[in-house]
Amino acid sequence: MTTALEPALSVRQVLALERVLAGEPEVVAGAGQLDRPVRWVHVAEAADVGVMLSGGEMVLTTGVLLAGDPEAQAEYIRSLHRAEAAAVVLGLGRAFPAPPEMMRRAAERCGLPMVVLHRPFPFAELTEEVQSRLVRRKFAAVSLSEAVRTALTGLITAGAPLQRMLDEIAGHSACPVVVTNLAHRVLATAGERSAVDDVLRDWERIARQAGASEGDGWVRAELGGRGERWGRIVLCGYRGDAATGRLLADRAAEALVLHRMLGGPAPSWEEQSAQSLLTDLVSGVVPARQLLPRARAAGLPVNRRTFVPLAVRGADAARLDRVLRLLGLPGLVAELADGVTAVLLSLARDQDAEALAAHFAARLRTEPGDGRTEAGQAVVAAADARTDWDDVPVGMREARHVADAVAESPTDLDLPAVVRLKDVHLRGLVRLLRDDPHVQSFAERELDGLLCGADAESELLPVLRTYLATGRNKSRTAQLHHVSRPALYRRLEAIEARLSVDLDDFEQAASVHIALLAHDAQQS
Repeated sequence: MTTALEPALSVRQVLALERVLAGEPEVVAGAGQLDRPVRWVHVAEAADVGVMLSGGEMVLTTGVLLAGDPEAQAEYIRSLHRAEAAAVVLGLGRAFPAPPEMMRRAAERCGLPMVVLHRPFPFAELTEEVQSRLVRRKFAAVSLSEAVRTALTGLITAGAPLQRMLDEIAGHSACPVVVTNLAHRVLATAGERSAVDDVLRDWERIARQAGASEGDGWVRAELGGRGERWGRIVLCGYRGDAATGRLLADRAAEALVLHRMLGGPAPSWEEQSAQSLLTDLVSGVVPARQLLPRARAAGLPVNRRTFVPLAVRGADAARLDRVLRLLGLPGLVAELADGVTAVLLSLARDQDAEALAAHFAARLRTEPGDGRTEAGQAVVAAADARTDWDDVPVGMREARHVADAVAESPTDLDLPAVVRLKDVHLRGLVRLLRDDPHVQSFAERELDGLLCGADAESELLPVLRTYLATGRNKSRTAQLHHVSRPALYRRLEAIEARLSVDLDDFEQAASVHIALLAHDAQQS
């Protein structure tokens, strides 16, 4: 990672330089302002030096043109104050053998650090020392800026996702990095996981503080383009000097704006944020308790709420999000794999979760699709409502299982508007248990005679699947497979011989049917 810049030189640090100490410096005014940054060192004897300054200069003078004129001395200090000089250093000697009281009082009133040197001191040495340090720092700033810009531009060119960009920024800043929208809702984060969680745990309060000022290492930069702002990037608790933090934040903002503009049809950052959170909830890889700060920071109400996990087939995330907004229901929406879109509703405890889920499904049927899907096609699967956040991942997986079970069910099933586990009966139960080793062993044992055959998948297994799905209706099975009844009988006899079962026996047929459902669930 890129090395941070050397801290900016302050008046206090300049006075601590070995060459300056040789001149026995004494601060006679403005002692409380010694941490002002020094942008440049300027040697000047002109009485109107203030008009030649642009701010941040440490002015070195012997005061030879000010001797004997108290009013000129006071005006000299006032002109430096108006020009926002960092400090004035007066070399004592023939013009002023002692600190001039008029200058000292004027500097104190203005809050301008005034330093006198008690021993003769060649100003050229101080100028050379400070200027060389400032030049080195400016060069380091340019190098750092280019290094960060090059790294981020390379990632954009390579088509890297937002998270990879933020990881790079967090690596340079060595602190948590947060991207928010204008409502302070967190869209993405990067950095050490524990540090990020600490930031998100109390994000609402922290976001307000970070918006008010940039103290304590909180550095933010606006994200936007073409006259419109749409977000912010925040370096949370940056430990380097303020100038380096500002540089990093600005370079990061430039890159993120470019990344978003070149993103094309990719999901928005809001969609990516919801997708990451819901994917982690469904997978169970990250404990639910660790995901709670992310959910809260993403704008999902989580305190004393009822959570309704839904899994929808046949509707894209944009369509579902529109329905949520139309109904005023708070929730997160994200497209998962295999055509399933997850929805997590967050309802008040006194709201009827089942009725609102049904209302959501009914409204979804009338909402136009995006060209890929049509109104009325969506299937909404739901798990029972949860009041404990820790139970949400199980509910999300259950809703996903129900949606998958519906997809594998016969198309002529009469299903309710919101499908639940009880509505998919045995198929749904088997899907929930498909990863159980006992169920897997049962399926292998029951179907072993077919699964080990070279022609099983191509001929006999599909026939068995259709035969059992039609309630052992031989005429219907023959029709669906476009074979004659005698040909079907021969295949059924081959299946019975391989499995050593009698498919006319209800219990044996049911056992084979359950095993086949488990096998199909495991394969899917």
